[in-house]
Amino acid sequence: MTKLSVLDLSPITAEGCAGDSLRNTLDLAQHVEQWGYNRYWLAEHHNMSGIASAATAVVIGHVAAGTKTIRVGAGGVMLPNHSPLVIAEQFGTLEALFPGRIDLGLGRAPGSDQATAYALRRNLDADVDQFPQDVVELMNYFGEPQPSQRIHAFPGSGLNVPIWILGSSLFGAQLAASLGLPYAFASHFAPGQMLDAIKLYRQRFRPSAQLDKPYVMLGYNVFAADSDAQGEYLSSSMQHTFVNLRKGNPGKLQPPVDNYLQTLGPSEQMLLQQVMSCSAIGSPDTVVRKMQEFIALTQADELMITSQIYSHPARLRSYEILAGLREQLT
Repeated sequence: MTKLSVLDLSPITAEGCAGDSLRNTLDLAQHVEQWGYNRYWLAEHHNMSGIASAATAVVIGHVAAGTKTIRVGAGGVMLPNHSPLVIAEQFGTLEALFPGRIDLGLGRAPGSDQATAYALRRNLDADVDQFPQDVVELMNYFGEPQPSQRIHAFPGSGLNVPIWILGSSLFGAQLAASLGLPYAFASHFAPGQMLDAIKLYRQRFRPSAQLDKPYVMLGYNVFAADSDAQGEYLSSSMQHTFVNLRKGNPGKLQPPVDNYLQTLGPSEQMLLQQVMSCSAIGSPDTVVRKMQEFIALTQADELMITSQIYSHPARLRSYEILAGLREQLT
C-alpha cells in the first residue's frame, strides 16, 4: 500500500490573513494525523502574499508542538538561500524538541526573484551549483563529530536528521542517487521530467547509511469531493493561482468559481493541462481510479498530497475522503 503524506503551502485566502492560515495549518495537521497520514511537510516561499510558510522552521515547530506522532518537515528548505550551519542548527533544534519526527527536504531553486534573493542573502554571487557541496556540509553537521572537525551544530551534531533531496529535473535525481538519499519529485506542479528523473534515480542509486534502497515520493494534487462537479469547482482556486503566477501576478488564493476553464484561452488551458496532469479531481470513485493509474505508472513509494482548496472545511473533507480510499491504493 502506497503511503500518503501532506504538503501544505499554508495558503492565505482572499478573505483571510496569515494568522488564519497558520491556525488552519495546525488544524489540518491534527486531523490528518488522526486519519493515518505519514508525514506533514511545509515549503519555503518568499515574497508571496498567498503563502504563510516563509519562516518554514518556525511553522514546523508550530505543527510539531500541536501534534503527537506524525512526522513533520520541510518540503523543502531552499538551501541556496541559507548557510548550511544555520539550517543544521534550526533543524537540530527541532529534532531535539521532537525526537524522531523531523524531516529535512532540500531544494536547489532559490524560489524567488533576484530582488528577493538579494534581500535574503545579500549576495547574488551565491551559486546554485554549490548545492551538492552544501548538502554534504549539512549532512556532516548532523553526523557524529570528527576529530578534525572545527565547526559543529549545537543542537544538531549526532542527531542524524533525515535528509531528502527535492527536485523537478534530472539534477536532483542524480544527486539523491549519488548520496543515497530519498528523492521527492515536484510532480504536483512541474511533471515534465518526472518519469525520466525516477528512472535515473533508481538506476544510479548507491546505498548509504541513511537508506539501503531507492525511495521515491511524488507530489500529487487531490481535490476529492462528493461529486466530480464539486471536485472541479474546488480545483478552480488552484488553477486560478497557477494562471496568475505565470502572468507574473501572484496573490492570495481566490474563491472557487464554476466553469473556470471555459473562461480561459487555449494557451492558458494548455498550461493547466500540463501543470495539473498529476492530479485527481472529483468523486471518490474518480479519485481512486486516477491515483491507481498514477501509482501503476510510477511505482511511487509515497505520495505527497497537496490540496489548495479555498474553504478550510472542504480541504479537510478532501483529505478525509482520500484517507478512506487508502487501502485501494496499491
